[in-house]
Amino acid sequence: MSRKILRINMNDLSYKYEDVPEKYAKWGGRGMTSAITSHEVDPMCHPLGPNNKLTIAPGWVTGTPAAPSSGRTSFGAKSPLTKGIKEANAGGLSGQKIAKLGLAAIVLEGVPEKGKWYTLVITKDGVEFKDAGDILGKGMYEVDEKLWETYPDTAVIGIGPAGEMKLSNAGISVNDMENRPGRYAGRGGLGAVMGSKGVKAIVVDDTGGPGVAIANQELFKSGRKRLTDAIMAHDLTKKDGGLPSYGTAVLVNILNEAGGLPTRNFSSGHFEGAAKISGEAIAEVIEERCADGGEGQTGHGCHPGCIIKCSNIYPNEDGSHKVSCVEYETAWALGANCGIDSLDYIADATYICNDVGLDTIEAGNTIAIAMEGGVLEFGDADGALGLLSEVYEGTPMGRIIGQGVEATAKAFGVHRVPTVKGQSMPAYEPRAVKGIGVTYATTPMGADHTAGYTIAPEIAGVGGKVDPLSDEGKADLSLTFQAATSFIDSSGYCLFIAFPILDIAEGWAGMADTVAGVMGLDITGDDVIEMGKEILKMERLFNEKAGFTAEDDRPPEFMRYEKLPPHNVVWTVTDEELDHVYDWVHAGD
Repeated sequence: MSRKILRINMNDLSYKYEDVPEKYAKWGGRGMTSAITSHEVDPMCHPLGPNNKLTIAPGWVTGTPAAPSSGRTSFGAKSPLTKGIKEANAGGLSGQKIAKLGLAAIVLEGVPEKGKWYTLVITKDGVEFKDAGDILGKGMYEVDEKLWETYPDTAVIGIGPAGEMKLSNAGISVNDMENRPGRYAGRGGLGAVMGSKGVKAIVVDDTGGPGVAIANQELFKSGRKRLTDAIMAHDLTKKDGGLPSYGTAVLVNILNEAGGLPTRNFSSGHFEGAAKISGEAIAEVIEERCADGGEGQTGHGCHPGCIIKCSNIYPNEDGSHKVSCVEYETAWALGANCGIDSLDYIADATYICNDVGLDTIEAGNTIAIAMEGGVLEFGDADGALGLLSEVYEGTPMGRIIGQGVEATAKAFGVHRVPTVKGQSMPAYEPRAVKGIGVTYATTPMGADHTAGYTIAPEIAGVGGKVDPLSDEGKADLSLTFQAATSFIDSSGYCLFIAFPILDIAEGWAGMADTVAGVMGLDITGDDVIEMGKEILKMERLFNEKAGFTAEDDRPPEFMRYEKLPPHNVVWTVTDEELDHVYDWVHAGD
């Protein structure tokens, strides 16, 4: 059985299946979204115009039996936030269901008649175009609930009001196993691209689908076992390890102690209230509120087959569900970076972001910018909730907030703007953790920690311990991690398999063998970095054609002269080192 690409044309509400062409044949996930974007999208097109395309792709191993933590879905397009190529991925139900329909990718093309909105229902028999009037303007909690009344146990991919308004911080929601919109392809404004296509929601029903063909069952099964064993043996990912026990927010106290937790709009690397919003604090709240039963939970999986289970369900005081999930990035962005140490506030703000359809990283950073600009005081939780709520109504202030950090900084005259390529920085201060700063500066994706997670060696000591304050070797370190990450993003595996496979060689080899087994590729673990670099080169060349230059691979100016407490350090990695990260792209030209 050959994989198919499903092309959906919103101009005339038609669709067609086609065999995967040779130039895309070896790709999945991010590799597939970036290949289609780079080959088929004009780099100079307007991201919200008819010539952009939104590609949705499961990973190489997504939808296969028991591949551990492999349910990620990649979404790719030209970004309205960065104006460059973008891939964002999410957990939830979508990846496995798309893959089980025999699809390598879904491509949304064109735009419908003005004012028309649709729900696309994708089954083994094709695509139905349903009028979306009954869910238009609704938040994603209501959308998921209403669609499951008609299409139970399906994947629901959707946008909230932010995406309908085509705001640059609009994300794409994927429902989780409880049919809640906690899983987001959040970064880069891809929800606005989906909105520009007139698509409010996509329902994916894999009933009767052909499933995923596996070229070499023996190789796949042996690789799967070695990868699973590595995940279950590592201190961060095993059943009672740091991530299942405390979630990703286990990093709050760790980064705070390292002086690398951005606080009050990146004016400090230490937050005095960090312990109150940490993973340990979240676990304590869940245990206290759900001692006699309830919906709160640590060790929650973001998609079927997840064995790391770093998600959580944060409860109300009575133990009922409040929101899922409060992650590290979310707790930091809406909490420490706004000077707020209340978990209940963070949970309420997360609910709003999930419902209206905003990326929590960009949203929290935007609130911090508004605070810096005098709209609110740092620490004003009620005011922050009020600003986020204005996005629902599309007020002038709500639209400014929904456009993200750079638009808000311009509106309120703020010069401390922590962005690269238009996208705001995540929860690791580059002055205190230099390798991740190199990733922020140079990745084609805009400031994005997941594009090259050097936090593993710099903070967690995974794959060897590296001094986070040192500049030495950080260009090569970042490139290696960017390449490995692009491979993992193409596989459909969760990025957190990086922790065990960096420390356990059998896990690294097992990951590569599962991919080789499914796809029939002649690769081993030795080929991972080079395949990753192929993807990076596609992305880099797209951005160059879109007008990006070396000057776009630079940190914000203020980081070069403002000393960051508590280490009182500035950004010192040279521009020459930053240019070195991608100097191989044109070698031999």
